[in-house]
Amino acid sequence: MRSLRAALAIVALATAARSLDAQSPAWGIGPFAKPRVGNPVIVPDPRSSFRSPMGDTLVHWEEYATFNPAAVVRGDSVYLLYRAEDASGEVKIGAHTSRLGLAASADGIHFTRRASPVLFPDRDEQRANEWPGGVEDPRIVETDDGRYVLTYTQWNRDVPRLAVATSTDLVAWTKHGPAFASADSGRYLRMESKSGAILCSVRGDHLVAARVNGKYWMYFNVPHILVATSDDLSHWTPVEDDNGNPLRVLSPRPGWFDSWLVEGGPPAILTERGILLLYNAGNARANGDPRLPPHVYTGGQALFDRTNPTRLIARASEPFIRPTEPYERSGQYAEGTTFVEGLVPFRGRWLLYYGTADSRVGVATAARRTKQR
Repeated sequence: MRSLRAALAIVALATAARSLDAQSPAWGIGPFAKPRVGNPVIVPDPRSSFRSPMGDTLVHWEEYATFNPAAVVRGDSVYLLYRAEDASGEVKIGAHTSRLGLAASADGIHFTRRASPVLFPDRDEQRANEWPGGVEDPRIVETDDGRYVLTYTQWNRDVPRLAVATSTDLVAWTKHGPAFASADSGRYLRMESKSGAILCSVRGDHLVAARVNGKYWMYFNVPHILVATSDDLSHWTPVEDDNGNPLRVLSPRPGWFDSWLVEGGPPAILTERGILLLYNAGNARANGDPRLPPHVYTGGQALFDRTNPTRLIARASEPFIRPTEPYERSGQYAEGTTFVEGLVPFRGRWLLYYGTADSRVGVATAARRTKQR
């Protein structure tokens, strides 16, 4: 009976949706549609409480905001790891403490949450990197040996650092610390970094970390997208240009929807046409796209060479997703966001999970028309 209900829900997910009226390139994914029923799929819950090891205090850990999720398929369900903010600190972006919650769904739209967060600041060796701001903005991939690799931002309200954690069950996580801690004798340890989108291949309903030229690859950072390589998915080294600086592989374009900033989205996907990267795009206040509000976040698509992940070969001229619904423009980021971070193939469709106005989690769906390997 459960499988029948889940199948019927997937049909509803595909049909009862609003068109985004957005462009998707022939080499990309889309068009996407937002289900009318069920969105947003995760909202704040002031009832949830958790005893924080930082001070042994009871906190309402997802009271203020729930947004910016990672997504993965495990068994017959979709799992989200979502950023949850408590109501501590000043009432402004970045001033609360973030933890990662876990939720599961048989249909990809109706989720059941765990009562407590699964990744959070603790009295461990990462305390100095994660307290008091917390852990933010996850992306997740699988490995050939059955592990999950999570990239996330450590925020101590001094330097944001891209970090790595691993798990075998999505609940118990081992923190490996800043992704670039050992690169070039610690040169990059104090570099601001975030938004790690690891390159994957599609295997059924799973995104599995893939090597190109013997290395794992990751697109990361903002306002320019950089790239890094790894042998083990835990320790990463930024690729540098001829001057010894981190190589910029995607940058803002004056006059376009991505004129203010570009930032890595969900895991990148190895396709027959190249490496597909969905990215987040900010519109500049000056020299931006006049059709869009200043500082609004939309989503773009870019294609890189499948044998050279640093070489850009195509880029969409229009956003494939943008704020159109009230819940995407109401919250702590009033300019509006469709901040894409979670993407999974699930029962013949793509499910894209994103943060809305830094306050809730939304979902959009698309047919799986792009060939992957």
